[in-house]
Amino acid sequence: MDNNTIFVDHIEVALEGERNLLEVIRKVNIELPTFCYQPELSVYGACRMCIVEVEQNGRKGLMPACSTPPVPGMVVTTNTAQIRKLRKITVELMLANHNMECTTCSRGDDCKLRRVANELGIEKVRYRNIAKEAEIDRSSPSIVRDSSKCIKCGNCVRVCREIQSVGALDFSYRGSDTVIGVGFGHGLGDSRCVNCGQCLKVCPVGALVPNFQIDPVWDAIADSSKLVTVAIAPAVRVAVGEAFGFKPGEVLNGKIAAALRMLGFDRVYDTVFAADETILEEGTEFLGRVTNGGVLPQFTSCCPGWVKFVEEFYPEFIPNLSSCKSPQQMFGSTIKDVLMTTTGRDRNEIVNVSVMPCTAKKYEAQRPEFAVDGNPDIDYVITSTELIRMIRQAGINFAALE
Repeated sequence: MDNNTIFVDHIEVALEGERNLLEVIRKVNIELPTFCYQPELSVYGACRMCIVEVEQNGRKGLMPACSTPPVPGMVVTTNTAQIRKLRKITVELMLANHNMECTTCSRGDDCKLRRVANELGIEKVRYRNIAKEAEIDRSSPSIVRDSSKCIKCGNCVRVCREIQSVGALDFSYRGSDTVIGVGFGHGLGDSRCVNCGQCLKVCPVGALVPNFQIDPVWDAIADSSKLVTVAIAPAVRVAVGEAFGFKPGEVLNGKIAAALRMLGFDRVYDTVFAADETILEEGTEFLGRVTNGGVLPQFTSCCPGWVKFVEEFYPEFIPNLSSCKSPQQMFGSTIKDVLMTTTGRDRNEIVNVSVMPCTAKKYEAQRPEFAVDGNPDIDYVITSTELIRMIRQAGINFAALE
């Protein structure tokens, strides 16, 4: 055996600077179940799902692969009867402390807990369910938080603090009373959350989900007195295709436009048009600042998460932000003005729907600056996921569309 290798399930593996056993194990195409491990975050080792048997220097024991550094000469076994039993018990205990309304959970088939339980062959939870009822936090325009579904993996806490430098979420209390939430029991909408949605990306269950606006969009479409428009962002056209089995990166503008028309939207637009507007406006503003001795450097204001981050944490840089609206908001303002002129309709009769890949856009649309006499420039913002759900709800065979 080479002096810089370990054995994983009888396979000799060279060590090449991996931080932990989990990274080494993945090199031999073995995917251990994990809930709390995220490569870009600090190691937490809370869920204990990635336990393996490690033999070294004549001693043998069970260790979590994510927090165990690899040492030359280790002999690692990932799949024994004892390990399988312990993983099952761990998941059963999670389920016993979990809101089990899986059929109505918006995470659906994307729930990692549900998938792992199925992979482990768990057909019945042997322990009494002790999940505590919790009021669902809907205070944020972007994110809905249901602590009754939280498995305390800590992913949201770490990504908010370590990656986004916000720290809106944290642990409170101890032992079985431990909860993750906003300080002093406040709602997420009352915190310094910038609505970026990174916590949604790392949450393995339905404890954090987007604040869906599908139903009010359907209601607007069904209202014959409303002229309902929709504008899609560039990233959406790729994400939708992947969801319906197309190759990653394949652009499907035509199919998406056809699907949007079939859903009942009266006008279909592309936010790229407004992105061009924004570039011209920001460029003009920059030249004006340079010529007239304005505040420099000038920061773009296109990202509402970035804007709120500046407002919350670095207010001294607010004068550096561009005064221009983002493409979403510039489009909403423009299209309502144009349609009022061309159709003769009142502003309140025009409903603008924006399809965006970012949950912060939901927050941006409801900011009071972006409304005229209380009527918003963008009425509703749905994510790529929400559009995909609407297409499926309508029974549209997306792949067959021309």
